[in-house]
Amino acid sequence: MENNVLLEIKDLVVEFHTDDSIVHAVNNVNITIHESQTLGLVGETGAGKTTIARTILGILPRPQGKVRQGEIIFEGENILAMNESRLRRLRGNKIAMIFQDPMTALNPIERVGDQIAEAISLHNKVTNAEAALRAMDMLEMVGIPRERFGEFPHQFSGGMKQRVVIAMALACRPRLLLADEPTTALDVTIQAQVLEMMRDLKNKLNTSVLLITHDLGVVASICDSVAVIYAGEIVEYGTVFHVYDNPGHPYTRGLFGSLPELDTDKTRLKPIKGLMPDPTNLPEGCKFCDRCDYAFDRCFKDSPPVVEIEPGHVVRCFLAGKEGE
Repeated sequence: MENNVLLEIKDLVVEFHTDDSIVHAVNNVNITIHESQTLGLVGETGAGKTTIARTILGILPRPQGKVRQGEIIFEGENILAMNESRLRRLRGNKIAMIFQDPMTALNPIERVGDQIAEAISLHNKVTNAEAALRAMDMLEMVGIPRERFGEFPHQFSGGMKQRVVIAMALACRPRLLLADEPTTALDVTIQAQVLEMMRDLKNKLNTSVLLITHDLGVVASICDSVAVIYAGEIVEYGTVFHVYDNPGHPYTRGLFGSLPELDTDKTRLKPIKGLMPDPTNLPEGCKFCDRCDYAFDRCFKDSPPVVEIEPGHVVRCFLAGKEGE
């Protein structure tokens, strides 16, 4: 693999079929994650972030979820071409996922230590005692005393549950971690602790991370690169410095414009007008045209191209790179 690329998503299209409509969830997405890199996937609720992660892991709901086209190349193999047996060996072992809500990610009637040990036993030739010892080590790695191995999920706070879920995901030292809004349900203090812990574990275990979030502050604190997704399309993609210092898409600028600023005298935030389009009936041209202050006739008819406005920084917009013209 060239340039130490760990995961490459090429022209991915994912749909959900219902009795009376087709939901166009992911539309021609291209993403690259390098070894030891953290990529932030940012967008509003319903933009397709979690669907991308579930497609990587091969856990789309069936039979509704369908991959219409594309490839997901992991370590040189196309995940979409793998059979279920091969996918089971991959899940939790080389690719793991931290799900959004720790309350529902844990089995309430099983001890937390046993849930971590189960993942270890499934992918490694170890005895039950060895798996239990490794599970205790993982608990301590995320800041939970090993003595709590035998406790049940209801005996932990929300932040501690999230730590258990992270320990479970990292138990087999995966090469790629899919973190689906891992701090959304936590208060600010615990959120900072969990992010710091994830950063330390990533460096310690040399794990690559796809961080799904709508929090631009979280992206700034932990990510190397960022992909902004809107209505199933990547509208802007580059390093954190590219996107934060020089946002090129009106949607990205709108996200930054709706953030509170502590060093100015603004009394009102500037929200992005309107709502995301109905995924069962997407606009013919640019998906963002109905909410964009800069839209012109062509935006409503043609899909905009992907334009590189600086090396490694791409934007899907007709006006990209033309500010000075």
